[in-house]
Amino acid sequence: MSTFPFRRALITGASAGIGERFAHILGQAGVPCVVVARRGDRLRELADRYTGFEVLEADLQSESGVAIVAERVASAANPVDLLVNNAGFGSSGPLHESAVERATGQIDLNVKALVALTHGAVVAFRSRGGGYILNVSSVASFLASPNMAVYAATKSFVTSFTEAVHEENRTFGVNASALCPGFVATEFQAVSGGADRVSRTPRFLWLDADKVVRVGLEGVAKNRAIVVPGWQYASMPTVSKLTPRLVLRRIAGKIL
Repeated sequence: MSTFPFRRALITGASAGIGERFAHILGQAGVPCVVVARRGDRLRELADRYTGFEVLEADLQSESGVAIVAERVASAANPVDLLVNNAGFGSSGPLHESAVERATGQIDLNVKALVALTHGAVVAFRSRGGGYILNVSSVASFLASPNMAVYAATKSFVTSFTEAVHEENRTFGVNASALCPGFVATEFQAVSGGADRVSRTPRFLWLDADKVVRVGLEGVAKNRAIVVPGWQYASMPTVSKLTPRLVLRRIAGKIL
């Protein structure tokens, strides 16, 4: 898809990784973007490259940060019609070895902030007659993941939540999609403590970030409830339903 139906997008977690690639691909397609993250310097460098970009510094692990972004989503001045809920992080290792604040912080960012912004977008988009919501989840949402227990659980919530929002709004012009990629080589691996996973994971399982982004944008434009990029992972939703959960979590434990 060389052109997109979006008039203006808001992207959380836009300073790095998949979020940054969303900003570049939309910017190159001429779609103005509101780029959101804590690191304002990186956002400004990004915004300087494209026309119509707006920088919004906010910490989505705080209530005040979520409120700032929710207000921008609802704003009638230069309204956005695409919300990309990309901000999130994970932790690698057994739960008991993680600080509890890091575990609960994942819930604050991956779940609470996403729900609040999705709620604001649905209210605003329905009042305007339509819009698009793309929530970045993961193939980890289809199975329990030992050594990434909280992250996988938050993504299971995101996928289930987005499916429900999709169904609630399918006749109201509001498209809601969950983007569920597998391994993507970005800053995420270093932040989650899984940098060594890059060398241990077979090369064919890694996805190109730009392709993931394009598949996600095409999926939400076509109102697909769940979007799984890559032939490597296309069967994951079906396999996760047909395979005993004991087998799935043992396999996930070996990989992670």
